[in-house]
Amino acid sequence: MKHGSARLRRLAWVFLAVLFVAALFADLIAGASYAHQFRDFPAARMSWRFPLGTDALGRDRLARLLTATRMSLLLAPAAAIFSTALAALIGGLAGYCGGWLDRIFARVIDLMLSLPWIFLLIAARALLPLNVSPSASVLITFALLAVLGWAAPARVIRAGVRDIRNSDFLLQARACGCRGVRLLWHQLAPNLKPVLLAQFWTSIPLFILSEANLGLLGLGVSDPLPSWGNLLRELETDLAFNPGVVACLALMLAVLGCFRLLLPAGDRFD
Repeated sequence: MKHGSARLRRLAWVFLAVLFVAALFADLIAGASYAHQFRDFPAARMSWRFPLGTDALGRDRLARLLTATRMSLLLAPAAAIFSTALAALIGGLAGYCGGWLDRIFARVIDLMLSLPWIFLLIAARALLPLNVSPSASVLITFALLAVLGWAAPARVIRAGVRDIRNSDFLLQARACGCRGVRLLWHQLAPNLKPVLLAQFWTSIPLFILSEANLGLLGLGVSDPLPSWGNLLRELETDLAFNPGVVACLALMLAVLGCFRLLLPAGDRFD
């Protein structure tokens, strides 16, 4: 059982690594930029030159798919880092200080968690300007994911800090004169590392799926920049084999790969 789990974990690492390398060298693999228009080949079918064909503007669909993959695999972890850091700050302060500060932060966390995540994200994005440059739309999309995605990790981190706040090793560290920032950095933070890593890995597939949902609704990354979300929108008009199908498969496998990396920590308790 454990050997099978280890093999699946290695396969997840290999798949994500191959996907990341392919996305990183998207222009070399596809032989064209995602924005380059082959005006003589609009809406071309799959061929050796265009493995996934071209869109109505003559842009290579393989190049756009790989660029969309690179965007998600780079920016979703960046948003997860910021979100986890914000959750560690809020949840850590609430759990360590206790008292009225803990009660205030607990109510704020409960309020954020009581709101449907995807509707909150859509509402926040709809309030911001939609006619922005493509690069600005990327920053807005993933900044919203980072800012609005801290509540669930903060609750877990708050509970973890409360559990170890009065533990023996912290009491001993205080008795030896370790206080303030030094106590938090050298004693509390190392013991929260597994919790922080778990929240970080959990946030990545959540942010990838959320960006795809925004892109499907036209609120995510804007053209000409590709994303998994706006590639999936092609399925609305064409259910044939196209980058929308491939993007759906890549999205599903990437999310499953990220979640697979979380399981070995639980397997140790079997």
